[in-house]
Amino acid sequence: MSTSQKLITTPVTADFLRGHLDVEETAHGLLPHRLPARARRQIPDDRLAVAEAQPSGVRVAFRTSATTIELDTLPTKRVYAGFPPPPDGVYDLLVDGRLAAQATVTGGNLRTVTDLQTQASQLTPGPVGTARFTSLPPGGKDIEIWLPHAEITEVIALRTDAPVTPAPRTGRRVWLHHGSSISHGSNAVFPSTIWPALAASAGDVELINLGFGGSALADPFTARAVRDTPADLISVKLGINIVNTDAMRLRAFAPAVHGFLDTIRDGHPTTPLLLISPILCPTHENTPGPLMPDLTDGTLKFKATGDPAETAAGQLTLTIIRDVMAGIVAQRSAEDPHLHYLDGLDLFGESDQKQFPLPDAIHPGPEGHRRIGENFADLAFAKGGPFAATTG
Repeated sequence: MSTSQKLITTPVTADFLRGHLDVEETAHGLLPHRLPARARRQIPDDRLAVAEAQPSGVRVAFRTSATTIELDTLPTKRVYAGFPPPPDGVYDLLVDGRLAAQATVTGGNLRTVTDLQTQASQLTPGPVGTARFTSLPPGGKDIEIWLPHAEITEVIALRTDAPVTPAPRTGRRVWLHHGSSISHGSNAVFPSTIWPALAASAGDVELINLGFGGSALADPFTARAVRDTPADLISVKLGINIVNTDAMRLRAFAPAVHGFLDTIRDGHPTTPLLLISPILCPTHENTPGPLMPDLTDGTLKFKATGDPAETAAGQLTLTIIRDVMAGIVAQRSAEDPHLHYLDGLDLFGESDQKQFPLPDAIHPGPEGHRRIGENFADLAFAKGGPFAATTG
């Protein structure tokens, strides 16, 4: 941490945070959560417990004339046993909505994953660190510091060379999105360039990102969290985790999606609601799960281990899931004109996959995230789209 005596220290309170649903007071500071406490008590596994505490889309937002900003945090970094550690997570600092600086935080806790399938892990405590930004433009400005999307981050204090106040509410529409690891930001490098963040910027909306790695499983507690969260726009992207965990058969899947939508509608009866099917993933287009890690070439990739013949008995593939989801929206939209369907192949399809192959056979890389964000903005936020801004 900085030893400078000229900087003003400001404890970070919940008023400084955006994109979260809850905060937990820890021994060090505040830990933002993307699921409320009631939902967290029902989480069945470590995978989702870690994912919802990783602050994808969460940012520290304030107004200041400072040119030097330091943010003290305690990150929890995840490594996989037997693999080299990934780079430190990046903190993106935006000035008036534009990326102006980036930093990392060394140290922190280390969570070593010992089992790729169960995500069982061991935690080694570590020290608090500091993200430091200097030579920022002078004068009053709105600052957002986007926290690393794949590092649990306890936020402790701000130090600045000018006073800070929590950012005023922008008045922009709030977009609440739920999805899988692709929405969470897997294989994206920077937190402000995961595809939901790029789409939110293009659509001029405030993002709440409930993308949870490995955990878009139509869980009722997630549906209730969406139901209870104020939002102007809601999207739900389901399918890939249902297949790659082999969590459901056809008989269970359609009612689960209906139930998820019913719960959301209990709290948001007329909010524009967009149901999104999976993007192209050749691994699972016609082959069921479960998904298994594949280390044959020395890098982490994934392969489907199901038998395509078992689809006759109700096992699911992405092709089947898209048909089911399109049918659900067609059935419900007669009574729910604010419900819409977006085929994931329109976000990232065959031509996109040829141009930007999935690095690990499941998740898009940085270029893929940008393509999905651009396509979503064109299809959802543009004139005539389900999330288009209304005038008058």
